[in-house]
Amino acid sequence: MNSAVLTPSSPDNARRDLGTISLIGLAHGTSHFFHMLLPPLFPVFIREFGLSYSELGLLVTTFFVISGIGQALAGFLVDRTGARPVLFAALSCFVLASIAAGTAHGFAGLMLAAALAGLGNSPFHPVDFTILNKRVSPARLGHAFSVHGISGNLGWASAPVFLIGLSELSGQWRLAYLGTALLALAVMALLLWQREAIDDSQGSWAHEKPGHAAAAVKEEHPLAFLRLPSVWLCFSFFFFTTAALTAIQSFASPALATMYGIPVRSTAFVVTGYMLAGAAGMVLGGFVVARGAQLERTIALAMASAAAALCLTATGWLSVGPALVVASLAGFGTGLAGPSRDMLIKRAAPPGATGRVYGTVYSGLDIGFALAAPVFGALMDHGQAHGIFYGAALALLMGIGAASLVGVARRRGTA
Repeated sequence: MNSAVLTPSSPDNARRDLGTISLIGLAHGTSHFFHMLLPPLFPVFIREFGLSYSELGLLVTTFFVISGIGQALAGFLVDRTGARPVLFAALSCFVLASIAAGTAHGFAGLMLAAALAGLGNSPFHPVDFTILNKRVSPARLGHAFSVHGISGNLGWASAPVFLIGLSELSGQWRLAYLGTALLALAVMALLLWQREAIDDSQGSWAHEKPGHAAAAVKEEHPLAFLRLPSVWLCFSFFFFTTAALTAIQSFASPALATMYGIPVRSTAFVVTGYMLAGAAGMVLGGFVVARGAQLERTIALAMASAAAALCLTATGWLSVGPALVVASLAGFGTGLAGPSRDMLIKRAAPPGATGRVYGTVYSGLDIGFALAAPVFGALMDHGQAHGIFYGAALALLMGIGAASLVGVARRRGTA
């Protein structure tokens, strides 16, 4: 084991940490970019293939169902084979998904692309957090989690610009998918070149003592971690917080347009504002975690403030401008909670079960995306635009409850 990687006093430690954090941030941003492989060009698919919105929605559901199931299973694979080879396999799936999308001639081809992209997305959280937790010094983990979250937001934000921009510049939407394939290949090439910086065999959990992780793996059944209440509470936390994110990402703009009787183009920037505010919150959240603040308290305060902002937006008491700003600023609270959330899961993970715990917990994210969208869509169909914001706020409050119970279980020693 290369102890120099983990020794904070090592002269090269900061540089090594920065290299690992940057590369994993790039990988995570790439995975979020490929969440949006198909949606930005939905209008093209309607025009080219005559698809309905229900069929397009099924593509999104397919992506997240495969990703959610695969994520839980990928955790076991990461624990058995190591994170790095699984990461390269995931990026290869993104290349294949791009090829499938670019050569599609109907719904079946797009479904194949969605399935391959979901399969590629599935290992990223177990892979990313295994590498970060094993290679990054404990003092910098909070900042590592912050960068990880920010990179995801940037991946979401950049995909529509990339796909729509390249499609319009070239005049050929299929060439946009050639671009995404080349992007995945470029990321893979960079990670291969810098593969030593993401080698999770050259590190260990900060809370492990030499030999303890190996002993834990040998003595316990591979599914023993499923008995831990904290694992399922963390899963619930991700489910609820993702449900809130789904409401804002998918329906905040049309909901505000309906509430105030204005064109959707006037409210479209709300999602971008929410994501940018979330990124700013994540930066501050990294410093909060680094100072050793109580995680559950940080999560509760940050998410409660976000819920309050969403409820204020839902009341309709604000005029148009302030309502758009307040809805956007709610992202700061959810972003601030992000690094504390990731650290909470790290503490809940027993030695030797790195990938399994992260895979199981983060599958709550995919399931949240897959199940919440139809619920909030039904609210819009029934004219309950205010319910988008009230529902998102309620989901955040449920997430606070789950995070608080994680802390209780840990303090009682039942985690």
